[in-house]
Amino acid sequence: MAILSAVISVVLGLGVSFLIFWGLNWLTEKTPDKTKARLLPYVFLFPVIILVGIFLLYPAIRTIIESFMEQSARRGESATFVGFDNYVDLFTDPNFLGVLLNNALWVLVVPAASVLIGLLVATLTDRLGKKRETTFKSMIFLPMAISGVAAAVTWRFIYFYAPPGNPQIYLLNEIWTTITGGDPVPWLTIDAGRLNSFLIMFIGIWLQVGFAMVLLSAAIKGVPEETIEAARIDGASERRLFFGVIVPQIRGTIIAVFVTVVIFVMKIFDIIYAMTGGQYQTSVLAVEFYTQLFSFQNPGKAAAVVIVLMIAVVPLIVYQVRSYKSQEELR
Repeated sequence: MAILSAVISVVLGLGVSFLIFWGLNWLTEKTPDKTKARLLPYVFLFPVIILVGIFLLYPAIRTIIESFMEQSARRGESATFVGFDNYVDLFTDPNFLGVLLNNALWVLVVPAASVLIGLLVATLTDRLGKKRETTFKSMIFLPMAISGVAAAVTWRFIYFYAPPGNPQIYLLNEIWTTITGGDPVPWLTIDAGRLNSFLIMFIGIWLQVGFAMVLLSAAIKGVPEETIEAARIDGASERRLFFGVIVPQIRGTIIAVFVTVVIFVMKIFDIIYAMTGGQYQTSVLAVEFYTQLFSFQNPGKAAAVVIVLMIAVVPLIVYQVRSYKSQEELR
């Protein structure tokens, strides 16, 4: 039944879209040639603008309005306007400041590590020969096909622990107890130095390295062989060849991968929620939104958290679009 509903929705959606475009195009064809040339681009843009307005702009505006409201605890009473109180409450709350710090650490660590490891793997696997290169790249890219929840469940068998006296079936504690002879450690509850957050970050890196590797490998293969041979003739070492010739020519791809991973990190939710539920100083903005909305029943603060997240993400998206445009102009 669900499959039938999905098929019907797709068919109806495509059919209605076709009828709208066909009708607008038919009306445009009835106009004079000069008017037609001016109207035709808007004919194809108009339905898209309407959809963007309905599904993007309206929810964004509604969220902004909601962030200035406070829902009454009594049922049946409407929300009241409280101005910037929700934002003041958030930014004067030490827990929320810890959430922002956690988000900053994710943004600093995960994209940089993903790009560096992806670049290293892409460079090394390119020298293995085609058959082994394909095998290793497939293995490294495989985590990209796993959802965040599935990855969290997988890594729970590495990070979790059994109380002392019980058999250690979790990998990290098995290694720890074997090497040190000490008691098992509850790794995900250790917030000293944000150790638990860094352990969860490693899952994000594990998921994103394959994405970075594929794009960077394609970029490296696209570097003109003439420039590489010219550098070798000039006596450049392999390290100087890589950092002085190859990296500058794939700079655009590196930036695009970095920004894409940053946007992924800014919206991270499932991994953290499945691992710790945001407890033990591991929460980030997306988890904080969920907590404010569903645990504390405070939609005003939840909307304020979303606005903070939007403000943080929008500059990254603008930068990425400009980066793409500059690359197109260079071509």
